[in-house]
Amino acid sequence: MQPMIQVQNVSFSYKGDDEERVQILQDFNLEIQQGSFVAVLGHNGSGKSTLARLLNALYQPDAGRVLVNGLDTSDEEQVFAVRRSVGLVFQNPDNQLVASIVEEDVAFGPENLGIAPDEIRRRVDDALQAVDMYEYRTHETHKLSGGQKQRIAIAGILAMQPDCIVFDEPTAMLDPRGRKEVMDIILKLNREMGKTIILITHYMDEAAQAQRVVVMDNGRIIADDTPRIVFSKVGLLKSVGLDVPQPAELSDRLRKAGIPLRDHVLTVEECISAITDCYFGG
Repeated sequence: MQPMIQVQNVSFSYKGDDEERVQILQDFNLEIQQGSFVAVLGHNGSGKSTLARLLNALYQPDAGRVLVNGLDTSDEEQVFAVRRSVGLVFQNPDNQLVASIVEEDVAFGPENLGIAPDEIRRRVDDALQAVDMYEYRTHETHKLSGGQKQRIAIAGILAMQPDCIVFDEPTAMLDPRGRKEVMDIILKLNREMGKTIILITHYMDEAAQAQRVVVMDNGRIIADDTPRIVFSKVGLLKSVGLDVPQPAELSDRLRKAGIPLRDHVLTVEECISAITDCYFGG
């Protein structure tokens, strides 16, 4: 089965302040299957946000190809089809909201696609219900909380019915409650609605909920596996300035102290079970 997204030998650079080209990605390769949930980690400047914009055709590669459902993002005639397939949610929802009333904002994307009014009405209602914001449909967007604004931004993307949604650090500006609200929506979109999810995040607990974790450093992939395997590489992640979930780090420290805990501990419950097994037997 052909992957939904194929990044093939992609290089990308931009012009710096001194007019010199700054290389972000070099011979970068990645494949993402339809319906998967992939988290992308990396420190600032590792190329994560550049990757997000390449997938949505906001950026074009200097070399190589990005294919979305077989469509080349560099083909100008295919750009709108690519953006219908891959929606992009940014870090700051205020940069994505364009109307003063919630339902008008969610309708903006479908209207630009030339969708019939009756179909727009259905899509807006369905999208707002999907993010649990239907009761706010006539509210003013500027009066919403940060988490609610981000959910409206997600609804605006959903109303265009993409196959894949790329989230570029969508919870970075939210409080813990807002973060949980948005993560619950992301999981619902993937598990219940079958959307392909690419989540760029700094939060290890969010990445741990994905099916697959890709770790980037200096424009290249240094780890790509399940969260359980990736977060067992504590030394590697620390070496590139990343944290790991606390249970994984505690387990690593205990093993280094000579306590023979089992490998690949990820959750608090697993950590407690592993410690209990060590001292009292499984």
